[in-house]
Amino acid sequence: MAELRWLGVVRHGQSTGNVLAQEAEAGGLDVIDIAERDADVPLSDLGRDQAAAVNRWLRELPPDDRPDVAVVSPYLRTRQTAEIALDGTGVRVVYDERLRDRELGVLDLLTARGVEARLPDEAARRRRLGKFYYRPPGGESWTDVLLRIRSLLRDVREEHPGGRVLLVGHEAVVLLVRYLIEGLTESELLGIAHATTMANGSISSWRAEDGVLRAEWFNAVDHLRRYGAAPTRQEDVNAEPV
Repeated sequence: MAELRWLGVVRHGQSTGNVLAQEAEAGGLDVIDIAERDADVPLSDLGRDQAAAVNRWLRELPPDDRPDVAVVSPYLRTRQTAEIALDGTGVRVVYDERLRDRELGVLDLLTARGVEARLPDEAARRRRLGKFYYRPPGGESWTDVLLRIRSLLRDVREEHPGGRVLLVGHEAVVLLVRYLIEGLTESELLGIAHATTMANGSISSWRAEDGVLRAEWFNAVDHLRRYGAAPTRQEDVNAEPV
């Protein structure tokens, strides 16, 4: 990734699916009641406010510091986030399905309680294999997602040499981009994932120094607070420079 001057990743704003999932988990339910397929889940009102805060952050950057291009997941919540966040910035947008969220297969729409209650064998297999390698039937492991993100980053490097690139994606995408750029181990990645609540609308970034991308921000949410868009589950968000 040395050919890029800067790489950033924005997690999409809060979606209606995020809200329903949190309510189902808190209520001890087995199933999350989401009518749409995952690709069609829209932003909530708060999610739109979070995307607008990203827009204000981008507009305040000097023109030479703004991204040259944004590569966006085609899911509705990420498209809506990008449309709001990039409005009036002049940043070119490209959609790429390799940035889509992790596919959960048979676990789709099940809460943690629901997986244990309805698919106990899968729950046991997931515990044995661990989050990094476990692939639910019909779904993807984190290593599967890594394969497509590696491919995407290779193309980004080749197509935008010396460029500033912003990715707009999902929680797993942010964590796995960090894994790849910083050369983390499985245990280091899982430690970060366990300790961090990835905030909707958060910004993570890496800046080139001596030909190498080095961590600048991870899960940053100061722009949300600055512009009146509350970070999701603010009390749990660990947002700081790295």
